[in-house]
Amino acid sequence: MITGPVFGTFTDAYLAVLREIHDQPRHFTVTRGKTAIETPNVSFTIGDPVARTPYLAARRGNIVFNHAEALWYLSGHDDLDMVAHYAPRLRGLSENGTTLTGTAYGPRLFARIGPDGQSQFDRVLAMLGDDPDTKRATMLIMRPDELADPANPDVACTLGLQFMLRAGRLHAIAYMRGNDAMIGLYGDTFAFTFIQEFAARLLDVEVGTYAHHVGSMHINTLDLAKVERILAEPTRPDLGHATMPSTAGWDDLQTVLAWEEKLRRNQTIYTADAVDLDSYWSQVIALFEVHRQLTHHPDQPVSPEALALLRPGHRWLVEQRWPDRMPAGVTP
Repeated sequence: MITGPVFGTFTDAYLAVLREIHDQPRHFTVTRGKTAIETPNVSFTIGDPVARTPYLAARRGNIVFNHAEALWYLSGHDDLDMVAHYAPRLRGLSENGTTLTGTAYGPRLFARIGPDGQSQFDRVLAMLGDDPDTKRATMLIMRPDELADPANPDVACTLGLQFMLRAGRLHAIAYMRGNDAMIGLYGDTFAFTFIQEFAARLLDVEVGTYAHHVGSMHINTLDLAKVERILAEPTRPDLGHATMPSTAGWDDLQTVLAWEEKLRRNQTIYTADAVDLDSYWSQVIALFEVHRQLTHHPDQPVSPEALALLRPGHRWLVEQRWPDRMPAGVTP
């Protein structure tokens, strides 16, 4: 067999990668002041990419940021304000304090700035429509000039993404020069499979597998204690995974992005009857309403009404991430 292991869900793959690097690291590395344990040339495939969210209490995943990052990419923007609102650490990667470069995959994938007025994403979808068996449906992310400045703090970790349409299913492949197994792998897989599912909806095909290939898969030594807590969890809840509606399109994304901005700026409140959207998208907006309350009302618990708008898996993740902000009677 010449391919990597196949896992049913991302949770299975995530735990297997953490276990392998933790138990059998191949190298110890020190780069840019960070010490890490590393396993090179890691590859795996996920059979069901829609099951992209691990329910791991010790991981305390930020499901709001995961959606914000994926939507930020799809928007084609590179602004720091949106994504750093949900992950303030990203401000340290910006050289000008207003934009990101290597981390901002959106302009490279989705901005319609090519000579043909199309984005890379537009081109590969058109290519797949014309020639379903094509091997050229590839979008490049890392650029050679990112390495021209040795002090550049923000070099893209992802080399490129590829779509392959086979037997009516859209498969996706990510190629990465390096991946932080604890943090980066978690967020990258979420964003890339989200993009994959959205592309499948636009093409009106089924979602296929997702493959992930990494040159340097590593765990920073500062994260080892947390990794050990994740690996020691005895059980995990089965909270399911929502599927993007078959009608998903750019109009839905624009509506969600408009709500995200208003809620981020505390310009409005989101309620159950505020918008006429499929429940999949309305529950994404509900995450931003919860985050609005967390950010703009730091001395108050999140309202029960806002939590009730979340799907069960998202609510559980929010409870694990912000247990001290839950209303009375909610015990993570």
